[in-house]
Amino acid sequence: MTTATGYAPNRTLPLRVEIVRQFKRRRTLAMFGLLLALPWVLVIAFQVGPQGVNDEPSLRISDLATQSGLNFAAFALSVSASFLLVVAVALFCGDTVASEANWSSLRYLLAAPVPRDRLLRQKLIVALGFSAAAVICLPVMALFAGTLAFGWDDIQVPGTGEVIPALDVLPRFGIVIAYAMVSQLVVAALAFLISTMTDSPLGAVGGAVGLWIVCTILQAVEALGVLREFLPTFWNNAWLDALQPELDWSGMAKGASVSITYAAILLAVAFRRFRHKDVVS
Repeated sequence: MTTATGYAPNRTLPLRVEIVRQFKRRRTLAMFGLLLALPWVLVIAFQVGPQGVNDEPSLRISDLATQSGLNFAAFALSVSASFLLVVAVALFCGDTVASEANWSSLRYLLAAPVPRDRLLRQKLIVALGFSAAAVICLPVMALFAGTLAFGWDDIQVPGTGEVIPALDVLPRFGIVIAYAMVSQLVVAALAFLISTMTDSPLGAVGGAVGLWIVCTILQAVEALGVLREFLPTFWNNAWLDALQPELDWSGMAKGASVSITYAAILLAVAFRRFRHKDVVS
């Protein structure tokens, strides 16, 4: 079998081309617009809401949100990590291959010819890149908006009320954001797998989000006992341990191992299945 002169499989579908294609999509711009706007919506909600309704002091993360920009950033991440960021990651990773199949352009990409493994790898890298950007931009914008609205001050730890100097806690936000990205790997891998199995982008995104919701519901079933720790949602908020006076890695280590293991298995299945997928019919 002869190949065309100048054809090099490792030069097909360059990352820069895929990045530009995905960035110009309306859903990409709309999702980033929503993520960047949410902190400001929350600031307005706190500003116009009634103050001092509850005279008893509370140490819930929502009640401490206005104490400082750092507290507000932690609150914004806590309310978005369980759903909005899940939707964003599922959208970027679930839409990428399924949309090509839906537009009937997938067969032409493979006929270019782009090797199947390279096609998936390039799309996965770009999808994970946009997902990471989504997870990063929300808490960073929340920190900026919260600092402008509520000032730069030490963080008050939810639950205990202990105060930690802002400069001591700020570097830990890198750990918080990194763990938030790792915890979303299961959603990314699941959405990507479903995306290789269907030509419906909405089905891929909805399937990943739906299964995440099911895991969240099962997590509340205490009768499952220790089995709940194997659910990817169980460790979703383990990043709060990074904001304690004494940094505790145990919960984040367990959560990261569960997330990475599931993600590796799901991605392996996606690549294996796509190698034999019929993209013509």
